[in-house]
Amino acid sequence: MTELLAALSLGADLGLGHPTEHVLRQTYIALHLAERRAMDEEEREIVYYASLLAWLGCHIDAYEQAKWFGDDQVFKYEAAYVDDADVLGTVAFLLRHIGDGRPLAERVRSGVGFLADGRHDLEQMYMNHWRAASALSEDLGLSDAVRDSVAQTFERWDGKGEPDGIKGEEVLPSARLVHLADVAEVFHHTGGVEAAVEVARARSGGQFDPALVKLFQAEAEAIFAELEQVTTWDAVMGKAPTASRELSDDELDRVLAAIADFVDLKSPYTLGHSRGVAELAAAAAGEVGANTRTVRRAGLVHDLGRMGVANTIWDKRAPLTAGEVERVRLHPYYTDRILSSVPALACLAPVAAQHHERLDGSGYPRGSTAGSLSPEGRLLAVADCYQAWSEPRPYREALDAGAVAARLRDEVKAGRLDGGAVDAVLRAAGHQVRRNREWPAGLTAREVEVLRLLARGMSQKEIAERLVISRKTASNHVEHIYAKIGVSNRAMASLFATRHGLL
Repeated sequence: MTELLAALSLGADLGLGHPTEHVLRQTYIALHLAERRAMDEEEREIVYYASLLAWLGCHIDAYEQAKWFGDDQVFKYEAAYVDDADVLGTVAFLLRHIGDGRPLAERVRSGVGFLADGRHDLEQMYMNHWRAASALSEDLGLSDAVRDSVAQTFERWDGKGEPDGIKGEEVLPSARLVHLADVAEVFHHTGGVEAAVEVARARSGGQFDPALVKLFQAEAEAIFAELEQVTTWDAVMGKAPTASRELSDDELDRVLAAIADFVDLKSPYTLGHSRGVAELAAAAAGEVGANTRTVRRAGLVHDLGRMGVANTIWDKRAPLTAGEVERVRLHPYYTDRILSSVPALACLAPVAAQHHERLDGSGYPRGSTAGSLSPEGRLLAVADCYQAWSEPRPYREALDAGAVAARLRDEVKAGRLDGGAVDAVLRAAGHQVRRNREWPAGLTAREVEVLRLLARGMSQKEIAERLVISRKTASNHVEHIYAKIGVSNRAMASLFATRHGLL
């Protein structure tokens, strides 16, 4: 569980616009101070989980953030430097961001709309964040004490926080530690130890517990020196109070499903998407020789990287610019890097990262071709297409089942998706699919058999003997194959067969 939440925190970093490992570094700071305060193991466990969970809810209303303030990642990143108690500073920050990135006329309309409806959305954001994180902690089976701490993520020492306005010692020690550690890490990133200490001192008695600020001032040099000398992941794992706790297979499946649902909250257009992909791929796995458990788990977490792309892109109704397309193409790579950080999930990384790859090399993020795509990766790509095309998007309505099936078959004919995986997914989704496959380039099933043998280096005589046909018939098949796929020799025919997954 400790590793899993640490990995998920990397997704939170992406969504917040912070450098990778911000939340891990924040957690290290909080745990260091907890040790200096002589907190026992149970109290440090609360600090650990509360710190990793604190900012996970910040993507739940990314849709509203993008609606009013433009790029939600930029908005959240810059908001981290604003003191909520500074009314004038907060108002100036909001005015600067309303309608950000849009033409002047649209910015004016956004401003007027914000006065009518946006203030309510803004007031609800704090509540939404901690409620979402608290709900996830419950789904993960964490303690009430962790949820209580997460619920105080936006409370302040001076009582000017949200949602209850509690103050002083009423704010839990774990929540106080997370508040200070978060802000200190943000300011350290841009201004070093001096900036981290100064912001703590400036907000002492306001946002932060004065006694905790004094401790931090005394420990800051040592804390950041330690962080510079270690791998953050290993350092945080070393301080994790419950590092030896392991999840059973069934527990891991439940946790991954909870995470899938949580990630899909980023956009109203993707609600339930990951679970749908996972169930569809798992139902079709046996037919194509894919590992059912692997493909289901990979399906649940395949879109973790979506947290790293702004909602101004995901929810855009107009065509994407070239730069926006490039940002979208990164999200499977982000998924790969997040999963690769957890030894127990590393095996899912290459499968999950292949959900936008295509047999002909036209996919992303790596442009992999058929020869390097696993059966699980091919199947996941098809399941993702089926599920996504069956769902509405900001630029189109959901396609009906017939249109989805037709589009998938077109992708097979174009050599982009695996025909066997498409048939298996369609059957799993309840379509009536004839057992004879549609092969690329109009090849017949017999021609595919011949091509496989030809690619393996067999002569026409050997092919004829293997298939119990005449040599002339075998020769005719080879000629037809070459004509259909546009090649003139065995080597190029082998390349075609490999790229289209025919072997």
